[in-house]
Amino acid sequence: MKNPPTFSALLQGFFSQRLMQQREASPYTIASYRDTFRLLLQFSQKRLHKPPSQLGFEEIDATLIAEFLLDLEKNRGISARSRNLRLTAVRSFFRYATYETPAHAAQIQRVLAIPNKRYERRQIQFLTRGEIEALLSAPNVKSWSGRRDHLLLLVAIQTGLRLAELVNLKPQDVVFGTGAHIRCTGKGRKERCTPLTKQAATLLKSWFRESSNEKAERVFPNARGRPLSGDGVRYILCKHITTAAQHCPSLHQKRVTPHVLRHTMAMELLQAGVDRAVIALWLGHESVVTTQVYLSANLELKEKILAKTTLSAGQKTARFQPNDKLLDFLQSL
Repeated sequence: MKNPPTFSALLQGFFSQRLMQQREASPYTIASYRDTFRLLLQFSQKRLHKPPSQLGFEEIDATLIAEFLLDLEKNRGISARSRNLRLTAVRSFFRYATYETPAHAAQIQRVLAIPNKRYERRQIQFLTRGEIEALLSAPNVKSWSGRRDHLLLLVAIQTGLRLAELVNLKPQDVVFGTGAHIRCTGKGRKERCTPLTKQAATLLKSWFRESSNEKAERVFPNARGRPLSGDGVRYILCKHITTAAQHCPSLHQKRVTPHVLRHTMAMELLQAGVDRAVIALWLGHESVVTTQVYLSANLELKEKILAKTTLSAGQKTARFQPNDKLLDFLQSL
């Protein structure tokens, strides 16, 4: 009888066969799952006092997974949403293990039964027009890094690119001329074209001429000419938000991340009267339902609707009078 695969062999097979070959998962998904299992293996090594390569599959049980998720929340301070994303990666691996090691079916089902944690869905954050102007004015465009930062922030706000799409943007992805746009492959390996404003296109042309970026690996390099990392973009944004907040105090009350710039683009389109279906295409959303969150957060739009429905002070509202005994009974319940 064939011996069941070890935990080490299962995990390697999960990444090389299931994710890369069978599902052809995106690099972002693979990186996210990789980071999850790095954290899990580090936690298991401390808890079980065994190197990861010597762990048995039966030792990675529901109790250990639950303790791992709790440790992430308490010691790493991750949100419930991030905790659920880590659990999604673990579940995916154990579903794969169901076919490879059916003898552990009971253990696998207990892991798959670990529930997601509920969390409050807060309204999205976005920047107002005044805050956008303050942020774009923060970089010192007299320096090379200042011009790069200004262009980076401008492109992020005007295109709504995700952080991964922004740092991976190559010079050949930028198309000038009539209908200037940026091509990118985003979440779910979906390709899309995002229009560029005349201002952004002009500044990108100037940037390419200045730094000979046509031959560069990425549009936005760091000081050593290498691609900016996600942490690098976060640092740049945080630095300029701090500067902008000196002239725009409302920024002190907001936690501005690269994704907030993406939300800002969506809100600008929504307030300009652009249809939700078009916004979904612009942002690369799988469904127009995803774009619904911007309607919920758009206070200005709600105020316009309220102004159309609010009665004047002199109007009197008619009181409902049921005209049937049965309706009167139901109304009294």
